[in-house]
Amino acid sequence: MAQLSILVIDDDPLARKVLGNNLTGHEIDFAEDSHSALKKIKSGEHDLCFIDLKLGKEGFSGLDLIPAAKASGLYSVVMSSHAKEDFIERAYALGCDDFYAKGNERENIGKILARCQASRQASKTRSVFKSEFITEDPETQRSIEEALSLAGLEIPLLILGPSGSGKTSLARLIHDRSGRTGEFVAVNCSACPEDLLEAELFGYRKGAFTGAFEDRKGKLLLADQGTLFLDEIGAMSPKMQAKLLKAIEEKSFYPLGSDAPQTSRFRLMSATLEDIQSLVKSGKMRFDFFHRIHGLTLNLKPLAQRKGDIFPLLSFFTKGDRRLSFSPEAREKILNYDWPGNVRELKKFVELLMAGREGLVSGEAVGKIISNEKAERSRSLIGDEHYRFALEHGLKKAVERFIDLIIARCLSENGRVKTKVLSDLKIATGLLYKSIQRSSRTARTESKHERPG
Repeated sequence: MAQLSILVIDDDPLARKVLGNNLTGHEIDFAEDSHSALKKIKSGEHDLCFIDLKLGKEGFSGLDLIPAAKASGLYSVVMSSHAKEDFIERAYALGCDDFYAKGNERENIGKILARCQASRQASKTRSVFKSEFITEDPETQRSIEEALSLAGLEIPLLILGPSGSGKTSLARLIHDRSGRTGEFVAVNCSACPEDLLEAELFGYRKGAFTGAFEDRKGKLLLADQGTLFLDEIGAMSPKMQAKLLKAIEEKSFYPLGSDAPQTSRFRLMSATLEDIQSLVKSGKMRFDFFHRIHGLTLNLKPLAQRKGDIFPLLSFFTKGDRRLSFSPEAREKILNYDWPGNVRELKKFVELLMAGREGLVSGEAVGKIISNEKAERSRSLIGDEHYRFALEHGLKKAVERFIDLIIARCLSENGRVKTKVLSDLKIATGLLYKSIQRSSRTARTESKHERPG
């Protein structure tokens, strides 16, 4: 238990001695009257104070010190020889944290100190939501508090949530609070083809494959004594999952091209925006792999479901810079927008506002940025190639082409097992075979055009 600075407020020398004997290992200060007690409470030098209910012959009540103790952030404990119900109720109403009857110090003091430590830790955790992971959503706060309380353990953590909701930031925060001496090492599984991901994770020896001109450490080794964060883990193939599963279980692995094992004591964190149960049910995630990565699961809501966080986040993003003010119309537009890009989109929105000249942001300015974002997102979702194809061949042909590309990829990823494709894409057999026929005709046509002469 961490050492505490404790103030004991009691005019009885014997009571002070008894408390002192039960508080060994902590820094103890004493006050014998209300005047000196109030001065020491306001000094801000203590973590906890024990307050005798009755102080001095004048009948001064220790209850009068509770508001000052609360204002100074002390964990306050009222003690009395007469634990009457009305006094207890009044003490808690004034803001005390604990109340106990004198005479059983040995039994009570340890429990009180443990509750004080827990309260201090919870208070420290709550400050996170104002400076490191901004949220006022009670459900989100409770989930993060639980994850932070387990930060020092090796239990795996799985973070679920839509793109831009802060999964990587949260993983890094938990790592920073874990006390682990190693690095926070992040890998985006969706950004690497399978063979490249294997080399990225396990590392390789010189000459292991074409282009391996020197030895390279893998992310598993770099995360030794630290945290390995696998982002978009739903994109990892079942084959790659099987290889990684062994490394997770044994904490050892072989770099590519090496027959000498390496060890790494990493803590695993992972994240995905996909429905994890659907991944398991469809066979895209191995059941044994799922059980290795989800020791504790934390769900981050989209910003549209925690709109009370929008303006605290706006203030946070402009902290230390030019502060912005929003007209009523601007506020309404901001709150009515769904923010599909979540916190990432909101941050970009602030950057665009800061680049402008307006200190008082108008509804028109907000509407213009949001409209531009919608248009940009639409272009991004469609893609220039598909858009040009639609303009050249018509929308019907473009839709058929898009369907064919999706079905072709699904066939490839599922070993051309048609029943699996029908199940995964939830399509009729007729649509599947029409798409396969169209793809075959396209392939034959392209083959003819590629022949010389």
